[in-house]
Amino acid sequence: MSAPIYLFSGPEIGERSEAVAAVKDSLKKKFGSLESYTYYSVETDPQSALVQLYSESLFSAATCVVYNGAETIKKKEDIDKIASWANGAGEASVLILVSDEISCDSKLEKIVPKENRKTFWEMFEDRKIPWLKNYFSKNGFSIDDDACEEILDLVENNTQALKSECSRFFVCFERGTKITVQNVDQLIEHNREESAFTLFDAMAQYSKAAGERLETALGILQKIRLSKDSSAVALLAGLAYCFRRLEAWQNLERAGRTDDFTLKTNGFASKKSRSQFSSAARVWTLGQTVAIKALIARVDMQIRSIGTGMEDTLLQTLIYSIVVKKGASLSVWEEGFSA
Repeated sequence: MSAPIYLFSGPEIGERSEAVAAVKDSLKKKFGSLESYTYYSVETDPQSALVQLYSESLFSAATCVVYNGAETIKKKEDIDKIASWANGAGEASVLILVSDEISCDSKLEKIVPKENRKTFWEMFEDRKIPWLKNYFSKNGFSIDDDACEEILDLVENNTQALKSECSRFFVCFERGTKITVQNVDQLIEHNREESAFTLFDAMAQYSKAAGERLETALGILQKIRLSKDSSAVALLAGLAYCFRRLEAWQNLERAGRTDDFTLKTNGFASKKSRSQFSSAARVWTLGQTVAIKALIARVDMQIRSIGTGMEDTLLQTLIYSIVVKKGASLSVWEEGFSA
């Protein structure tokens, strides 16, 4: 019998989430009841998450822990603890490790049975428009190619994000409507929610001067902070992910491995992602990207240690440091800068 541990990785969040849900549904069907817990590496260390699996539930026959950010599990003591739990765990306790990255630490991967490991790749370009057309058709709508292209330019290219954004059309238009570019502009472009990903994109626009990028980025930050679901920790985690992806892109460029196959297998399948990271790589060098990652981690620790009172100031200073200082820390606020 396989150890009750899974590893679902890769950038295709929608299919990955469906795989997590399928494991949970299987457990609930088998044992009748299930308690499920979700943890994030930026908030909870792996050993703390394991405590939940060691503690038998008084109310449910089975327990499932989903741990997001598995690519950060690198310490020997953490990996050894997971291995020790997996070797002695019963089938009613399940650990699902989730990662946005393509792979995790090799020692961690070895703990997970081969049949319980799966990488969810981003859709290839030739699948995206057919997928959108099929999704609209199943819900009683049609959509033209230009509208599909517009959606793909505006929405993060994973099925979860696409479903979330496209479902808005099913509420705002009557069944049978053919969705056009004008409809997309009306519903998505002018009502797009800001996130760590749109913030990164604004900072990574090589064609724009630093001052313009800073102004746009600070405006996006303000919108994010005013939203009801605003979380500084989640925002920093999103930015850290973007700069980890940029570092991976820059390493591929440095190695001269930018052929179509290599980019696809490293999670850069879409034209949009390639354009975005190509632009970002012209804004920041590899050394600056590494420095920015360290700076984000430092701000994260500051916010966790001093509380919420200084969050906005720390986040604004971080954006200034990323855009203007390119990862260098600030000792004093500077009144002027050059683009």
